[in-house]
Amino acid sequence: MFRIQTLNKISPVGLDLFPRDKYEIASDIPNPDAILVRSADMNSVEIPSSVLAIARAGAGYNNIPVQRCSESGVVVFNTPGANANAVKEITLAAMLLASRDIVGGINWTSSVADRADVAELVEKEKSKFTGPELKGKTLGVIGLGAIGVMVANDAVALDMDVIGYDPYISVDAAWNLSREVIRAETLESLLSKSDYITLHIPLSDATKGLLDAEKFRQMKKDAKIFNFSRNALVKDKDIIEALNSEKLSAYVTDFPTVELLSCKKVICIPHLGASTPEAEDNCAIMAVRQTIDFLEAGTIRNSVNFPRCKLDQRAPHRLLVANKNIPNMVGQITTILAGASLNITDLINHHRDEYAYNIIDTEQKIPSQVLDQIGKVEGIIRVRSIER
Repeated sequence: MFRIQTLNKISPVGLDLFPRDKYEIASDIPNPDAILVRSADMNSVEIPSSVLAIARAGAGYNNIPVQRCSESGVVVFNTPGANANAVKEITLAAMLLASRDIVGGINWTSSVADRADVAELVEKEKSKFTGPELKGKTLGVIGLGAIGVMVANDAVALDMDVIGYDPYISVDAAWNLSREVIRAETLESLLSKSDYITLHIPLSDATKGLLDAEKFRQMKKDAKIFNFSRNALVKDKDIIEALNSEKLSAYVTDFPTVELLSCKKVICIPHLGASTPEAEDNCAIMAVRQTIDFLEAGTIRNSVNFPRCKLDQRAPHRLLVANKNIPNMVGQITTILAGASLNITDLINHHRDEYAYNIIDTEQKIPSQVLDQIGKVEGIIRVRSIER
């Protein structure tokens, strides 16, 4: 029986995928095998030694202590693309809100609700809230993952000229991207040509503060910026100065701060990007399926700290080993198995940065003393075995 702890309210559409005869699920459960989380901050939480995996029902994972998990062999999953359509839709809405002063117009209309001459006032004052159409304008998409590709493709459908920048674009994303999207060789090239700029990249040391005063100076006058990824990608102080100096004309963000709320040219949305019932269901379904595959078969998909690894099982017994990515690890493991007269049916080893992962199938049951022996090899982080 596997034990699953939920740290947030996880969609029942996802939780119902756990077979109840094999899984126990609760928000307060001792010694869980896996944890499902959405936004709960785990960075200061002690993670039980029993935990094999943490699945984040969402794309971002700043709320999880990934490095600490890696060091103890805990595989951390996220669900890239599960909420992509929700974020794409709100990004398109933001583009419209920034182009035509819809928010200002609605607020003004509310302010004259008690006037008897509303109809006449509307005709007199509506010119204050006009703005350009999207058609024919240039959109720069920074980050061509699942969300960025969808935004770019839909912008093409709106008859916009679209420029995309992503030096690490995946093969899958490239296949899905419209051929009408122009590739920017550099970020600076995209910034200098775009009327609208939208961010769809993860937050990391390399991307923190990506858009700052220097980048704003490279942009076209009156450019509009959209951020539905992470607040720290844009330096608040710098963008407020760029807006106040009329270098930029609008900033729509999903991450309100006191400083941003004080600037009239900023439209702050209360972190609604992925807040749709469909997105929550999709994220939960993806997180649960990845957790089941890992616990029952050792398969790793969409991990943020260990390599993708899958092996069709053709033998009844399976050995799973997480280790540091150093020489001769596979050789030491196979030598121990050979010394115990265990025949290897199939094997796969993949690595990612500092860490590696092995799936090894055998015809014979792997004795506990062999597991202990492998676990004592220098560089081995975690060992377990499963039967099918």
